[in-house]
Amino acid sequence: MKSLLILIYLSFLIAFPQKEIKHQVYFLTDQYDIPETEESRLLLFLSEIENMDVKKISIYGFCDDRGSDSYNLVLSQQRADAIKEVFSNNEFDESVITNVDGKGEILLNVVHDNDLYKIRGLNRKVEIIVQPYDPPREKAEQPEKESTEELLKGELKEGDKIQLENILFRTGYSYLTKESKVKLDDIAKILVERTDIYFTIEGHVCCTYGTRDAIDRKTKKRNLSLARAKRVYDYLAEKGVKRYRMKFVGHRRKFPLGGEPELDRRVEILVTRVIKKTN
Repeated sequence: MKSLLILIYLSFLIAFPQKEIKHQVYFLTDQYDIPETEESRLLLFLSEIENMDVKKISIYGFCDDRGSDSYNLVLSQQRADAIKEVFSNNEFDESVITNVDGKGEILLNVVHDNDLYKIRGLNRKVEIIVQPYDPPREKAEQPEKESTEELLKGELKEGDKIQLENILFRTGYSYLTKESKVKLDDIAKILVERTDIYFTIEGHVCCTYGTRDAIDRKTKKRNLSLARAKRVYDYLAEKGVKRYRMKFVGHRRKFPLGGEPELDRRVEILVTRVIKKTN
């Protein structure tokens, strides 16, 4: 019987998919700093939605019934702002965050429970509501262009900039995916042979507020664009590209491309010197 009920429930979800996805982050009394365990839960939630085609995200802060109305409104707004900052620090597109509002207190009778301490604990929260496109939108086809390998093999001059296509990073991290390493192996072979060029590896991030750099989730440092550039620099050096021919730099979000947010999560090569061959 239990298996049948589960099957019916799953069939219902397939036939009528959820329009919204919700997540709650809970806070200590009078605090708007995110507790460590709650931040870990939040980062896990972000990793679950990072590949969704998100239409909009709403962030609402709440307080328990203690404190004045004005105090609770300020505190609930501070809690909502703290959650939005986590989104920004982890390269989520801020343009889809349509609401960041402090709602003040939640009345005690919202939760049907006799444990007053438990009720208040559940009311000290921020609620995140994610509304994905259903079905997901079709992505526009990118016009065909020369591959990274073809560009690196061709005629190059000082100032040329080449985007390393398909060198991918997980949101908020600087380590390379397995597929990216395979791609970099091919690029490294070309750069080992092209001893006539010197270049700078430029790292970029997406979706942070203004020109700030994003936070590397692994190291907790706000240097993600630099960390990504250095990761590529170190990998190419391991494959035989001489370090004296390379530099690396992080550009934060100074140069967004103006397209899909994930395209700003990129690494480029800027040619800084070309040695002319002599006959």
